Amino acid sequence: MTAAKEKEYTVEERLKALYKLQTLLSEIDRIKTLRGELPLEVKDLEDSIVGLQTRLENYKNDIKEFQSAIAACKVDVQNAQALIAKYTEQQNNVRNNKEFDHLSKEIEYQGLEIEAKEKKIKDVTKLIADRKAEVEELQKLLSDRSLDLQDKRKELEEIVSETRSEEETLRAKVSELEQEIEPRLLNSFKRIRKNARNGLGIVYIQRDACGGCFNKIPPQRQLDIKLRKKVIVCEYCGRILIDPELAGVEQ
Repeated sequence: MTAAKEKEYTVEERLKALYKLQTLLSEIDRIKTLRGELPLEVKDLEDSIVGLQTRLENYKNDIKEFQSAIAACKVDVQNAQALIAKYTEQQNNVRNNKEFDHLSKEIEYQGLEIEAKEKKIKDVTKLIADRKAEVEELQKLLSDRSLDLQDKRKELEEIVSETRSEEETLRAKVSELEQEIEPRLLNSFKRIRKNARNGLGIVYIQRDACGGCFNKIPPQRQLDIKLRKKVIVCEYCGRILIDPELAGVEQ
């Protein structure tokens, strides 16, 4: 067992070490926050691009299906025209009015079929034009998003590169400092810090109030905190309290 571990620390020394630990952890939190927003932006852009690519592919498939539908309609028109020519020729050789009327109805029906197919061709042609315009718009949007993603990734890589060394140094100091704090107190501090929104497990008194939740602290309790004889927590938020002087803050 090392000398550091064998040494018995006073409450004041433990609180001072704990506050120093909080300062180091807050710096790590700052680095993670600085870095943490960018990965979310990168992920959002990546998801957005995947969505745009899927929509773009669907639109292109729509265009192919529309073009196939137009081709099929044109074949139907040609077939109907061929039937009209055939029935018209047959009318010249009919033997009675009944056959003539039957052929006339067939010619009329095929004429209606041609009108319907030509209308469909016109409608689908407009759909193709609309889809092509949407494809062009999507391609531009996709290009812009891809450039944004490229910039964000580069920015993230630079921040990670710049802060990696600093974070590793801070974590090494944290690990060393934790050896000076009683395990039970350290675990309590970590639990408080985990539940605190701002990550502060230990705070100093500011204007007669808790530096974490800003609720007023009675004078007698402030005096007990200043004596540094025992670990005192805020009765409202549960954070460990110290006096400003111990935190190195001038008032």
